[in-house]
Amino acid sequence: MTETVVVITGAAPLAACAVAAVPPGALLIAADGGLDHALAAGLLPTVLIGDLDSVSADALAWAEEHAEVLAHPVDKGKTDTELAVAHAAALGPARLVLLAGQPERERFDHLVTTFGSLGAPVLAGIASLEGWWGGEQLRVAHGPGKIVLDLAPGITFSVLAMHGPCTGITVDGARWPLVDHALAPLVGLGVSNEAATRPVSVSIATGIVTVVVPGAPT
Repeated sequence: MTETVVVITGAAPLAACAVAAVPPGALLIAADGGLDHALAAGLLPTVLIGDLDSVSADALAWAEEHAEVLAHPVDKGKTDTELAVAHAAALGPARLVLLAGQPERERFDHLVTTFGSLGAPVLAGIASLEGWWGGEQLRVAHGPGKIVLDLAPGITFSVLAMHGPCTGITVDGARWPLVDHALAPLVGLGVSNEAATRPVSVSIATGIVTVVVPGAPT
């Protein structure tokens, strides 16, 4: 089993805190133009995957010499990020980290599907699912599951049902705790909670829960 697989995607430079979250020895996969931002950040993926319509000629030439290139047709049913995440899942990692830069302008559909990819059923058996969008950290748990966050008191976090209804949501260590709560998709109830004590934990019985920490500390 591969301990950690990192998928690098998006159309903007990576934040320093996201790069710092990459553990030594992790296997790195770039989704199309994400390779340019990986190389600019000093990360060296071993796999490039996608339809290769946004990767630069220089980065593609680097990949053809130093990495495995998995080219897909432009007319395909999955995004490049989804292809990269599925490839990562097939490696059986204990931890999967998705890195994306935060551009000044982002197509909303791209943003939703990028982090929506962490809810793919094939990822349900992976113990730790994480994402970075710029400096914002995401943690995802497929039920039954639990997320534990070491947040200082006062740090803001949000608990979201991005992929459908969630049941058995319990939030401990927060200013506004929840106990065995049903959370409807994309409602405001879980937004802008605050850490009260260390650690903060979010448990889920069924569904897929996403915890977002804006401006997450490194």
